[in-house]
Amino acid sequence: MIRVDVTTDELSLALAGLGEAYSDLTELMQTIGDDMVNSTEENFKEGRDPDGTPWAPRSPVTLAQYAARGEKPKGGPLVGVSKALSSTISYEARSDGVEWGSNMIYAAVMQFGAKQGAFGARIGKDKNGRDYFMTMPWGDIPARPFLGIGTEDEKAILEAIEDYLKDAAQPGAQ
Repeated sequence: MIRVDVTTDELSLALAGLGEAYSDLTELMQTIGDDMVNSTEENFKEGRDPDGTPWAPRSPVTLAQYAARGEKPKGGPLVGVSKALSSTISYEARSDGVEWGSNMIYAAVMQFGAKQGAFGARIGKDKNGRDYFMTMPWGDIPARPFLGIGTEDEKAILEAIEDYLKDAAQPGAQ
């Protein structure tokens, strides 16, 4: 067996920097989190999923509901009047990963879709005292994925990792 000992200060510093970089990836995860939030916000602007597939348009029934309330949505199918879903995308970075998404209660339904009645029904009286029965949701909601990693996102993540490791391997960079 051959053994080689490397004792140059520059290489030792570079290896030490890589060791530190691998022990806590929070900085890298923050970069990835920023990139994914920006990408997700772009999905909302473009009305598409992370791979570029356009979201299903609003149904005529949904458009009629907006009109009945005197509201006009400003944007793609997932951008309602309040823009709550599209404006609540955030991330949480840890030393070993990153998660991003929305804290809106209906975010999962928008991401994965739901069949009419999937969440039961509401029964009650309207403002005129009439009984009503309404399934939840009142109609089928198609999946409109807004979260995920598309081809361009994957490239950006790989570039972020490469840049992070290059910086970590440079002596004195930290």
